[in-house]
Amino acid sequence: MDDKLIPLVDEGLGNSAYLFDLGDARALAIDPSLDLRAADAAATEHGLRIAYAAETHLHADFLSGARQLAHDHGTRILASAAGRRTFDHIGLDDGVEVDLGGLTLRTLATPGHTPEHLSFLLLDGDREVGVFTGGSLIVGAAARTDLISPDHTEELARAQYNSLRRLATLADTTAVWPTHGAGSFCSAPPGTARTSSIGEQKRANPLLAAPDADTFARMLIDSLGSYPSYFARLGELNRHGQLITSPPLLAPLDAAQVRRLLGDGAIVVDVRPARDYAAGHIPGSVAIPLRAQYATWLGWLIPPDVPIVIVRNPGQDPADILWPALNVGYTTIAGELHGGFAAWSAAGEQMATTLVVHASEMDTTNVVDVRQVSETATGHLPGAHLIELGDLTERSHSVPSGPVTVMCGHGERAATGASLLERTGHSGVSILAGSAHDWATATRRTLTTGR
Repeated sequence: MDDKLIPLVDEGLGNSAYLFDLGDARALAIDPSLDLRAADAAATEHGLRIAYAAETHLHADFLSGARQLAHDHGTRILASAAGRRTFDHIGLDDGVEVDLGGLTLRTLATPGHTPEHLSFLLLDGDREVGVFTGGSLIVGAAARTDLISPDHTEELARAQYNSLRRLATLADTTAVWPTHGAGSFCSAPPGTARTSSIGEQKRANPLLAAPDADTFARMLIDSLGSYPSYFARLGELNRHGQLITSPPLLAPLDAAQVRRLLGDGAIVVDVRPARDYAAGHIPGSVAIPLRAQYATWLGWLIPPDVPIVIVRNPGQDPADILWPALNVGYTTIAGELHGGFAAWSAAGEQMATTLVVHASEMDTTNVVDVRQVSETATGHLPGAHLIELGDLTERSHSVPSGPVTVMCGHGERAATGASLLERTGHSGVSILAGSAHDWATATRRTLTTGR
């Protein structure tokens, strides 16, 4: 039945939603996000109506689109009764079977990633076709258990151990269809496939090889890195369900309006490519280049309750700015600078620039590497300040004054980091266009490994 499954991958968030063709022009959606553009397009392309939407858990990394589907299409929502959602849905407990018309969906309680987590086993008669595992069993790992509270991390890790053991009792041929995949801060190893089978995971997933709950919990918890701050907000929002009643629009703002908004505490988010930002930008802007990871960094770095002014290039689609922002709970975008940065310059407003340098041109020994710990451990410049981008504003005081070069893996996060340092009063900030390995090649020097 692989031809019936339509994966909908969000490369930025590292997540997969799914449509499953149930026949009779009906589809089941699993873990759809509020940004339903891909789901709606896929349903239209395949001539499907989304009859059911199943939610494996209260998501922390994106807003659910299940309630939106119910509003737009009359979709019936299937979700854990223990999630205490406040909108209309069919609340399910462990072991419940839902007749989808020829196929059956059986609930499996799989707590761990969240306490109310359900997996959904798809049955064709008695045959186990596949299991939508959400944030329980994922390819090569299991999703993190520290999103509820530090006090419950170990307890949930032990619950995750039992949940994975339960899933491992399914037939080896049963397909594994997780929500979280490579690139997700909910804890997926990089470079892995997004789907698998029970048999493959029993052979290759190191957590399934853990001999006991103690070992499993230690392995899982030790693998956990940082995660975006907005994760703390979305679970409760998803419990109440979100609706967008009119298409989002970027309202045009002239330079004077932008200046007034900034005076009232607004933040400019500049989504242009890093080099365009560096060549000229509004002082105090936060550079978040528009790419797959844009929403993650918006949610991590920008307060959710302040007005946001967007600066973009003409070729950047407003929908690709607004929908990902809504997907992580941002409804405070006041508008965009009409005419882009050229309009700001033409109005005679103050502007700032940031130097972009290549590895062979670096003339400062004061380097800030804003990559994740797991990245810098594989190789970083000797003596570099290792400060993850999500922590940079809070730790900017630890960066010595004077010229400083900010670096990451390519340059996009470095541009964001440079903008954050400039906002906190640092001057002489430059952006490295390139990586630590580019520096090693250009200087013929050796990188430092470890933490």
